[in-house]
Amino acid sequence: MLYAISATDHENSLDSRLAARPAHLERLTALKNQGRLILAGPLPAIDSEDPGPAGFSGSLIVAEFNSLEDAQQWADADPYAHAGVYQNVIVKPFKYVLP
Repeated sequence: MLYAISATDHENSLDSRLAARPAHLERLTALKNQGRLILAGPLPAIDSEDPGPAGFSGSLIVAEFNSLEDAQQWADADPYAHAGVYQNVIVKPFKYVLP
């Protein structure tokens, strides 16, 4: 089943985010290579694809997991969570409808 992982960043966490980014992307790449990643990306803090020093307000990931518990465990182990980037993370079942 698909799950949406929605995370909100702590304010002023851009430096921590950038430092943990390679490890974060490595885990996402593994999901992609397994055919389980639907989409993933950061949420810019301002209305711009490249927010520069304004940074990001969070992240959104939609991926396939065996259960809500597996999705939560995967989210809890994210390098951004361990680096203190995320203030909170919500994991919910997701039903893909369109496109």
